[in-house]
Amino acid sequence: MGRERTPGSGLEAELEKHKGIEIHGNHLRITFMWRRRRCRESLGLPVTKANIKHAAQLRAAIHHEIKLGTFDYARHFPESKHASNYSNTRDERLKALLERYKPLKAVDITPETEARYGYALTICIDLLGKDRLASLLLPEDIQKLRVELIETRATSTTNHYLATLSGFLYWCESNNYCRKGLAAACIRFEMSDREPDPLSKEEFELLISDGCLHPADSAAVTLAVYTGMRPGELCALAREDIDLNAGTIQLCRAITGTGTFKLPKTGKPRTVMLFPPALEACRTLLDISKNHTIQNVTVYLTRHDTRQDIVTPLLSPGTQARKRVINQWFVPTAWNTKWANIQRRAKIRPRRPYQTRHTYACWCLTARANLAFISKQLGHKDFTMLVDVYAKWMDDESPNELKHIWHGMQNTGQKAAQQKIV
Repeated sequence: MGRERTPGSGLEAELEKHKGIEIHGNHLRITFMWRRRRCRESLGLPVTKANIKHAAQLRAAIHHEIKLGTFDYARHFPESKHASNYSNTRDERLKALLERYKPLKAVDITPETEARYGYALTICIDLLGKDRLASLLLPEDIQKLRVELIETRATSTTNHYLATLSGFLYWCESNNYCRKGLAAACIRFEMSDREPDPLSKEEFELLISDGCLHPADSAAVTLAVYTGMRPGELCALAREDIDLNAGTIQLCRAITGTGTFKLPKTGKPRTVMLFPPALEACRTLLDISKNHTIQNVTVYLTRHDTRQDIVTPLLSPGTQARKRVINQWFVPTAWNTKWANIQRRAKIRPRRPYQTRHTYACWCLTARANLAFISKQLGHKDFTMLVDVYAKWMDDESPNELKHIWHGMQNTGQKAAQQKIV
């Protein structure tokens, strides 16, 4: 709306001296730019020379506060309909907020997770513009960031970045550094479900006969396939974890790619019961590792709580290494390399090491093992994941399931009748 003419030439001359002061109805109104928006607010003051000067001084003060990042919309215009949208927001640059946020987030996560989060946040903030004011960010900026990320990164990596950024933006929103809705704009991309790709019995035999060059490798592959352990759990096994008499393994730690020890994925230890091939593999590994050196390792329970395990590595690069300076423990990345070489020599279709875990689950399901037993062996909270991930292998048994159940019901009925007669 343009400036209205006033009846007094003196007032017109005074208005011309001050930019951003205009007449709206019978009152003065000021205009200014804030957060990329043109703001207009009526002061409720009649049009006089003194009030025009007052409005100009107020506008100058607002501009000064905006530059300093201390402008509070609601304090200047408490009755404005815009006050609720802008109340208590503070202007801070993204890079400054990120440095403030990192140590606050770090107290709840492990050092390794902290490093991964920090890397993801640094990339996102650099793409958004580290010198930008958080208060100026729009949901559109986050949407553009999603496009940039997915163009050059895998979906899983992009989703990790967006999830990490969402936590940072939620913190910014909670502390009134930015407008609401930015965290909600960090929408993750849908990922296509990757079906398990288990080994066949024939492929497993080729791995053992042609792929493995050392008894330790054969035993390790057998143990992975017949227990369903995650690669990090397999690499962190110690001699002290195995009980041959009970036929069990106590899984109480895992190792990360950087060699840090932590609890298994669910945060709790578990007992794995061993099939005969796995038990024999343990005997082989115990014999091979009898000269390994006892280690004192730190296991991270939380960021601030650790325990000390005095244990002997069951699998160690030193068993076959030619170098004198070697790690005492395999890490998942080193195991990945060894696994890839074993598959190459066996001339089977390459798979990720995690597929040995899927192999165990699928073989058990095909044999119609109890779902609760499989879930407990794998360390799942319940068997919901089995149903979701391995439904195909359950369905393969469905044509014979009615006969199997009926046979069981008949046996149960016969036993009940015999007990009644007795």
